[in-house]
Amino acid sequence: MFTPSGAFSGFSINDLEAAKKFYGETLGLKVTENDMGFLNLHLDSGATVLAYVKPDHEPASFTILNFEVDDVDAAVDDLNSRGVETNIYGKEIPADDRGVMKGNGPDIAWFRDPAGNVLSVLSAG
Repeated sequence: MFTPSGAFSGFSINDLEAAKKFYGETLGLKVTENDMGFLNLHLDSGATVLAYVKPDHEPASFTILNFEVDDVDAAVDDLNSRGVETNIYGKEIPADDRGVMKGNGPDIAWFRDPAGNVLSVLSAG
């Protein structure tokens, strides 16, 4: 029988150590390595996301992980101070110089992990 209570999400990466450092040290998530050698990203919500090395990895062309924050501008300033680039789309979207888009749904800014996957911070309210 299908029982969705044990569901979790996952995405591919190309470098386990770079991902471990980025998600654990740069973003400050709890990161553990499981028995298969994959990374478990433990979110404050209680959810776990799997990051696995795929030899022919291609970055996702869509946002794979969203982080809700109280203040997108403050989160972007903090990410930028940690060396994370948040203006990844340049002039492709209506955003300020730091990549924060406002007034078109929730305030949001996108950034990439070391494998090129797209992540975001967006307003929780």
